[in-house]
Amino acid sequence: MKRTILPYNPKLKQLARKLRNNSTKSEVILWNYLKGKQIKGYDFHRQKPIANYIVDFYCSELKLAIEVDGESHYGNEFKDDIRQKEIEKYGIIFLRFDESEIYFNLDGVMKVIENWVEVHSKAHTP
Repeated sequence: MKRTILPYNPKLKQLARKLRNNSTKSEVILWNYLKGKQIKGYDFHRQKPIANYIVDFYCSELKLAIEVDGESHYGNEFKDDIRQKEIEKYGIIFLRFDESEIYFNLDGVMKVIENWVEVHSKAHTP
């Protein structure tokens, strides 16, 4: 798959760093399973700025964004939908999980991610 250069707002660099340093418990739990190329050799990044937004986790090789919806998302579903549609214009696919899924069904969450990667990585080599 050809890599696309995504729009980047350098003003978000500090905020992304702050978010990485102040991750929610559910983000930390999921990150422990995504980091270090543990998912079929694919490299994920935390708090990745894309255009004027920041996604929780991102794999550029797969153009996959993973979002963990916690307290900051409750009541902001309309904004999240606009944000997601804007980012999807760049060919990025989203997988969204509620933080309660991370706490109470981590195996199920990982199966969804691994199955998605398995299906979509057939045409790629990391």
